[in-house]
Amino acid sequence: MADEEWVDIDEAYAAALEEFGDLEAQIEELSVDSSTLPVVAIIGRPNVGKSTLVNRIIGRREAVVQDLPGVTRDRVSYDAHWNGRRFCLVDTGGWMKDARGMSGQVAAQAERAMAEADVVVFVVDSTVGALDADEAIVRLLRKSGRPVVLVANKVDDARGEADAAALWSLGLGEPYMVSSIHGRGSGDLLDAIVNALPEHGEGRSREGGPRRVALLGKPNVGKSSLLNRLARSQRVVVDSVAGTTVDPVDELIVLGEREWWFIDTAGIRRRVKEASGHEYFASLRTQAALDRAEVAVVLIDASEPLSEQDTRIISMVEESGRALVLAYNKWDLMDEERQRYLEREIERDLVQVPWAPRVNVSAKTGRHVDKMVSALDTALNGWETRIPTSRLNSFINEVAAGNPHPIRGGKQPRILFCTQVSVGPPTFVLFTNGFLEAGYRRFLERRLREEFGFVGSPIRLNMRLKEKRR
Repeated sequence: MADEEWVDIDEAYAAALEEFGDLEAQIEELSVDSSTLPVVAIIGRPNVGKSTLVNRIIGRREAVVQDLPGVTRDRVSYDAHWNGRRFCLVDTGGWMKDARGMSGQVAAQAERAMAEADVVVFVVDSTVGALDADEAIVRLLRKSGRPVVLVANKVDDARGEADAAALWSLGLGEPYMVSSIHGRGSGDLLDAIVNALPEHGEGRSREGGPRRVALLGKPNVGKSSLLNRLARSQRVVVDSVAGTTVDPVDELIVLGEREWWFIDTAGIRRRVKEASGHEYFASLRTQAALDRAEVAVVLIDASEPLSEQDTRIISMVEESGRALVLAYNKWDLMDEERQRYLEREIERDLVQVPWAPRVNVSAKTGRHVDKMVSALDTALNGWETRIPTSRLNSFINEVAAGNPHPIRGGKQPRILFCTQVSVGPPTFVLFTNGFLEAGYRRFLERRLREEFGFVGSPIRLNMRLKEKRR
């Protein structure tokens, strides 16, 4: 290399400093851990418009909303941003004084969100004014010592501003007059929230980072109980009433000395069309949660016979292309006779997913919960397996030579070339000179699994037919 091609490193770095400033400081600033997002909790009585306000802030209809009190029950986190500031927004259920049963659990979740937040947004219905329950929430907020932003919701026009001004009596400062439905005043509210945010908080972003696991199953199968067992706390509301969970709940779980994002979802009904109101939207949110996940854990009630609903949920996971783990819950209720029947049911009804790892657990007692780690790792490894093209074609040619496609219409389709185009799930393209029947494609899939594994993952086989020359 000629002398003039060499560059003085010190001179180049000095020139970069002059042009761009302190590069090391900028790199350090860009590499700030996203685990320190500030947390903003939305608190208020039932049916004051908290979830509608959440949807307005995050800019999409993600929180389930219905004109009935008590739809939101758990603490549900969303990633939000305004004017370049990112924060974690927490929607909560309606807080009620001296609540009992499920309502008491909902109130406890709201109080925990209040205690863990960096900023609390207190929402009051301006059309009815401050009630005794609102006064009780104010006393809790003062004990917590958290910064509070008071929101007078449902101020749809100038006529409602007079009613909202009466909320000065709560002693929390100026009420921000907002219409969650129409967006009126939401910009000023977000400015106030961002100004109250600390530089760092305790929230975690769901973007990237730990692997994402969705808990799916029919209603009352034990998904929320399992999440509470994994979280070692009462993270979500659990009740014997089917359909307690409505919104998907994300929680960071430490399992097997590693972090995982677990997503508790609403129980999937027999048919989405049969659901109404918030149950219908909850089913849609469950599908969206599955699309966000990398692996799905389908919980099955081991104490009851396998239902059409169970097989339909498994088929939904397979069609979505996510890795799959089958968890048979309530194993503590099993006896020897039920175990024999269960094995027969699995052989008969789950013949389409013999490749899915199985684990027998009990969310109530914690039995074998730790074994889920190996099952999840196995499924994710199969989901991300890639086969070299040369080895893949050698194997496919060997299989096709030993078991050629049947002759149809006097012609025998042949596989000319095969390649794997993607992982997650493993997807293959077969270049052929004729159409391959579904039975032969299933045969190829079975042989691929026997040779390369793909445990816990669906496989996609696509065809490209060779065009005839004119």
